[in-house]
Amino acid sequence: MLLSQGRLRQTILALTLTFVLAFSFLLFRADIFEKLPVPKQLKPEGPPPPKPTPLYKPPPERRPDITDNFPRAAKANSSSALPEIPPWNKPPQPHVKEKTPLFVGFTRNWRLLQQVVVSYITAGWPPEDIYVVDNSGVMQSNQKGLLTLQNPFYLNYNRLTTLLEVNVLTTPTLLTFAQLQNFFTYTALEKEWEHYFWAHMDSPVVSDEEYEEQGQPYRSLYMRALAVMRETMQPGYGLLAARWFSYDRLSLVRTQAFVDVGGWDTLIPFYMTDCDMHERLWMKNFTIEDAKAGLVYDVASGIDDLEMFYRRKRRSTKREEPPAPAMEADGRNSPEYHELLSKLDEMQRSKNEDKAGRNTWQSAQQGGQGEPFYRDGAGFEQGISMTMNFGRDVFEAKWGRVFCDLREAGLEANDAWRVIPGWEKKELQKQARKDREKEMKERQKKQKQARL
Repeated sequence: MLLSQGRLRQTILALTLTFVLAFSFLLFRADIFEKLPVPKQLKPEGPPPPKPTPLYKPPPERRPDITDNFPRAAKANSSSALPEIPPWNKPPQPHVKEKTPLFVGFTRNWRLLQQVVVSYITAGWPPEDIYVVDNSGVMQSNQKGLLTLQNPFYLNYNRLTTLLEVNVLTTPTLLTFAQLQNFFTYTALEKEWEHYFWAHMDSPVVSDEEYEEQGQPYRSLYMRALAVMRETMQPGYGLLAARWFSYDRLSLVRTQAFVDVGGWDTLIPFYMTDCDMHERLWMKNFTIEDAKAGLVYDVASGIDDLEMFYRRKRRSTKREEPPAPAMEADGRNSPEYHELLSKLDEMQRSKNEDKAGRNTWQSAQQGGQGEPFYRDGAGFEQGISMTMNFGRDVFEAKWGRVFCDLREAGLEANDAWRVIPGWEKKELQKQARKDREKEMKERQKKQKQARL
């Protein structure tokens, strides 16, 4: 018996050693398999198929290059070389005791940004109170002058800070609309601003030079906006969240109100995030009230020469001579003023009637290839559009419906993320009633059994 077990062990050892040697031989001589004949039916016929290559979309239609819309500023070396602000709109000196910061967010289209900044300055807003937020996502590239005019994300940092004398804040990366709004609120908290204003970069403004309140002298857009802010600061004014001037194209925000509702929902990046924020404010009994301070426009293009906002008359010249530089000061409510309003009205109408959409200005530039943080313009636009659609889906998942009127539908703040999608549909409501009736009957049955 012991002899048989010994032979068995020897046999197992021999087989194991043979397997190891054979495996090692094959491992180091894998080329043997390459020399073995391949059965005829397994041999590929003809050359191997070509490797797939990328297939490209047709290139976008080339648009004309843009030009800078403030020629005088392009030639200027200091702020003193720019026209003076219309004297009837100059900000008070010294500055009023209140802080009146105005945020203007920027991602792309320099012409529109420069236009809205100039419009606020010439409407009386103190330049030192204007904060352009460079949300182009190019980090310090604009500050270092590394981008060129045809790049959609180009911003002339030197002109804004040195010539127009406004502030520029740079976000660390590209923010969505909701994130940018929270950045405004965060900055206000850091600087201890109880109120702040913010404006759309495609909404230039003009002081209403025909409007005079009864018994009050003329006031610029800035001074009227300041009066609105002072009104909201009165004791006992109430739970105010914001004052809107022409919807929220210009908006006054009470900082703490936005903090109290948890800020903007960054899971809803663009469209519908305003519905979500405003409805949550109203659900918490905050108010949003309309106000007037001047004329606020919504445009998709820029005036070719922003000197028009400074209201300078051109000196008359002989017919054969080129027009003289605009040097002579204009007057309030003049023909030049109405010419400016007419131009802005035309631009606003053109935007609203454009069959291609209201926001074509966002993809007006196509340059910047080879520059830091370059993004394909059409691809960036497509990505933003996809993100917008995602936000709509999140809003529907959060509130169970696609429309803004959450309170009218009976929803409350605590209902967020708790309601069933499509809860308003008749079949779901009918099933819910059946379930409640069934649950009530079972509860009554258990209570009856418990009494027995």
